[in-house]
Amino acid sequence: MKRGDVSSMDNIKKYFHGIGLLEKLEKIERTVEALEREGKRIYPPHEKRYQAFNRTPQERVKVVILGQDPYHRPHQANGLCFSTEKGVRLPPSLKNIYSELEADLGFKAPENGDLTFWADQGVLLLNTILTVEEGLPLSHKHLGWQEITRAYLQKILLGRTPVAICLWGKEAEKFFSPLQEHIGEEHFVLKSNHPSPLSANRGFFGTKPFSRINQFLTLKGISPILWSEGKILMRQGKA
Repeated sequence: MKRGDVSSMDNIKKYFHGIGLLEKLEKIERTVEALEREGKRIYPPHEKRYQAFNRTPQERVKVVILGQDPYHRPHQANGLCFSTEKGVRLPPSLKNIYSELEADLGFKAPENGDLTFWADQGVLLLNTILTVEEGLPLSHKHLGWQEITRAYLQKILLGRTPVAICLWGKEAEKFFSPLQEHIGEEHFVLKSNHPSPLSANRGFFGTKPFSRINQFLTLKGISPILWSEGKILMRQGKA
């Protein structure tokens, strides 16, 4: 079995033992499975539901990027926030993320929306809600996923390993607010507007999150993230 390919939640149970949440996680899982038996189409598919945890286990996390809930259209969600399956048209927010990446670093953005290579380097791409019903954004916001994902993040912060945290938009800031007390000097929090087309021009573009994260990691003696394998872009007025 490859890392990140899971058919159950067995691989992640260890993260919730001893903090009273394993039973709640199992209850959510039963609820989602019941919805599927009723004929509801749930995203991401079960084998990728816990992709963020398995691709980027707590002990390997360098960076946290928070999303809200998975993409709700067919063939998009792959268990990593903002990420899509290969071959899928880029969603607007991811297009803006790639535009900022190119402006920030001067490298051509990835050619597809699959951000698994970020996750494999230590970027936790975590939706605060891990499932959604097809065509119904935020349809699972009342299942209790936020308690699970917030507890996972809390354990990372208490580990005292330097971590950069990206809070893109008011919803991410609101979700993260209870965890502020666990932010120490060893961590780095970046706040900006969401990369959505509705807000990117009002405080996401120009914030240079990718270079700032790598500067932080380098300062802490941690290897930086390779955000893109694309070629260096030709800058206007430069050879």
